[in-house]
Amino acid sequence: MIIKYLTSRLLKTKTVATLILSCTLVLPAFSSEAPNVEGKQAVNEAGQLAITSSTFSCIRDMTKVRGFYVDNLKGDLEDTLAVANSATGGIYPPGSIVQLVPGEVMIKHEEGYSPATKGWEFFELDVSEEGSEIRRRGFVDVVNRFGGNCFGCHIQAKPQWDMVCEDTHGCETIPITKEVIDLIQRTDPRCKDNEELTSGESYELFKLNLMIGVGSAIGSVKEAL
Repeated sequence: MIIKYLTSRLLKTKTVATLILSCTLVLPAFSSEAPNVEGKQAVNEAGQLAITSSTFSCIRDMTKVRGFYVDNLKGDLEDTLAVANSATGGIYPPGSIVQLVPGEVMIKHEEGYSPATKGWEFFELDVSEEGSEIRRRGFVDVVNRFGGNCFGCHIQAKPQWDMVCEDTHGCETIPITKEVIDLIQRTDPRCKDNEELTSGESYELFKLNLMIGVGSAIGSVKEAL
């Protein structure tokens, strides 16, 4: 979807829309209203947060911490931010959302839910001007369209970082610069205030599009095997 979307945007406008990466890795690093509204998402009887496509909207409605964005579906943004900003790590509270790019998200469920992933659920989204659609979701078995296992990336984080990856957390880094990730965040098609990109910025995203096209093709081959 992302390749098709990018192609259509390149033909239709001068800007390049959002891209997604092989895992939601934070490199050295959803409504028009801010999403940290208490009670926005309830918790069901089994202790799992009720999450649907409407949970997700413009990435920049969330709170930026260094190069990534956070929020909390239970209204506990203060505690989520405390962990995200801690120099020594910590355990993210239930309801925490951590997101690097528009197309991939991790959300923390209630304590005891999915112990293997420490409560984190991974989401791959299809995003467009019309909103978000959940393409894949799950815990240890989510493989994105490029053939990458999200859990396999995040489990590399040292214990004190609660499976959230930054460049010093022990995770394998992704071959994308901070500047390009910033461009991806700035071109989330769900956002209403995207600015026009320069020709140089559009070209950088175009090059990334080509690289992701190769990755997507490899992922499709892996799925077929």
